[in-house]
Amino acid sequence: MSSNPADRKYSKSHEWFLVQGDVVTIGITKFAADELTDITFVDLPAPGAQVSAGSAFGEIESVKATSDAFSSVSGEVIEVNESLADDPGLVNSDSFGQGWMIKIKATDLSGMDELMDVEAYNAMLNEN
Repeated sequence: MSSNPADRKYSKSHEWFLVQGDVVTIGITKFAADELTDITFVDLPAPGAQVSAGSAFGEIESVKATSDAFSSVSGEVIEVNESLADDPGLVNSDSFGQGWMIKIKATDLSGMDELMDVEAYNAMLNEN
């Protein structure tokens, strides 16, 4: 499971968070994308929307299920991956790159303290 990048934090619900200053990029992990199978639609908030830590910021629909995507930080959505509207499969093919979902200008990063580093996340995956 070394395919998970070490530069991010991970949630128990399989979202990843890449912090660059006060901007946090969020997506779902390859594990989550593989579990969902073929992703057919991603519903994301518009830029300017407020996101709260612990709340869902969007939905991911696949041929198998619909799942919420959750944020561990609070702030304002400053960018949405528009490519996912035309090609939601990017989440399957490149979850940690072109399949990112939103960027938030964080007003509260305290939720990041609850997240796992890559070693802890990989250990959680190996327990299942």
